[in-house]
Amino acid sequence: MRTKHIIVVTTYSKDVTGSEIIDALLAARLAACIQVFPIGSSYRWKGKISKARESMMLIKAKSADFKAIRETILEHHDYGVPEIISVRIDRGFKGYLKWIDEVTR
Repeated sequence: MRTKHIIVVTTYSKDVTGSEIIDALLAARLAACIQVFPIGSSYRWKGKISKARESMMLIKAKSADFKAIRETILEHHDYGVPEIISVRIDRGFKGYLKWIDEVTR
């Protein structure tokens, strides 16, 4: 069963990248709410283990808009392979989920 609402997760290292993604998603009404958290990332890239300071973005949206959200992130992102992951919201406060519906396209 497909759920109607999702959280899309992406990360970035440059503040300008994050601002461009946030502005584009909100202007297009693809996201109801976007939260940003500073994080430390450890990962394997091109055969080496790397560590970096990044920001994680949580984007609350409708599942039907995932493709447009992904394309918007890719359009503004400076990583060659950005993290773009959709997590289903199986349960939630009905008032909050209704608000997502009301403020997105």
